[in-house]
Amino acid sequence: MLVSAKEMLTKAKEGHYAVGQFNINNLEWTKAILQTAQEMNSPVILGVSEGAGKYMCGYKTIVGMVEGMIEGLGITVPVALHLDHGSYEGALKCIEAGFSSVMFDGSHYPIEENIEKTKELVRITGEKGISLEAEVGSIGGEEDGVIGAGECADPAECKMIADLGVTMLAAGIGNIHGKYPANWPGLSFETLDAIQQQTGAMPLVLHGGTGIPADMIKKAIDLGVSKINVNTECQLAFAAATREYVEAGKDLQGKGFDPRKLLAPGVEAIKTTVREKIELFGSANKA
Repeated sequence: MLVSAKEMLTKAKEGHYAVGQFNINNLEWTKAILQTAQEMNSPVILGVSEGAGKYMCGYKTIVGMVEGMIEGLGITVPVALHLDHGSYEGALKCIEAGFSSVMFDGSHYPIEENIEKTKELVRITGEKGISLEAEVGSIGGEEDGVIGAGECADPAECKMIADLGVTMLAAGIGNIHGKYPANWPGLSFETLDAIQQQTGAMPLVLHGGTGIPADMIKKAIDLGVSKINVNTECQLAFAAATREYVEAGKDLQGKGFDPRKLLAPGVEAIKTTVREKIELFGSANKA
């Protein structure tokens, strides 16, 4: 059964570790992440962007696949199914389809409008026991075609949104989606510390977990980050393993063209990446 992310993140914040959100793109992706979380006895959040939602034939299809897989694979660790960077309308659709967690990204609205829409979603998700993530200060990099430089959020605005009763807060601290450029100045721990002081017990979310050095990740967790999003890293690992298989001509040997064989090395590469992240975030054996 899918669960809200609230309990797992409250525990993570108290225990000074973070739960990974790993974005899913298809059946193989979902299976690899669930199996690894189970093997590591770690809670896990499956992230779905609106683009991936379309690609996988809509939110209902995804809910059916994930719930069926939890049952079919005998998954007992807590699993939250979460809309990543959702619009207001997207969040409502996911709630209706049976997601257990949603993110409303109102960071591109003026703060008043962000507050108004977030307030309404706090009410709806509260009634249904679904966790809600809000965002202040846009995260840099490319997110469904929108490219930003990695802004730092205003701690006072963070407090305004946190006080509305959201479950978790994503705040820009110089982090970006995708690969980090060579001249990236690093995370702003000053901003993170100031936000944490304003938001207290609220679990904070770090987007763009791919390519942030391990010591920075650990410091961010110490400063209140309880959820870290990973997507690009799994994609790169999957692509590299698939390329290797094809370039070695394995798809031309015997039944090597069978998609189950063709995709197997990529699936293993995702598992390895997820395993490494769970160890780094400290969520192993926390289920």
